[in-house]
Amino acid sequence: MIITNRERIFQVVLGIPAGRVATYGQVADLAGLPRAARLVGGTLKALPEDSKLPWHRVVNAHGRISLPMEGHGQIQQQRLEDEGILFLNGKIDLANYRWRPC
Repeated sequence: MIITNRERIFQVVLGIPAGRVATYGQVADLAGLPRAARLVGGTLKALPEDSKLPWHRVVNAHGRISLPMEGHGQIQQQRLEDEGILFLNGKIDLANYRWRPC
């Protein structure tokens, strides 16, 4: 059975626990797709509105939300805050909240 890049990305994102975040690049690396952060972003952007995938736990390498705050960015921030993640000046402290899989 061949696993697609999309399925690899989904598997990694499903593994991010509540209260933690991963960067697009980190997801790409963990999916076996080094240097494919943009592919991760494009894959998550194409999710249907009713997706159960915890896409909101993926942020950019600076700990910021990449989506416009007027729409999905605001939803993403609210979901992360609901999980206990704090923002300081629109940024997440990756040293405290980055997911570190075993």
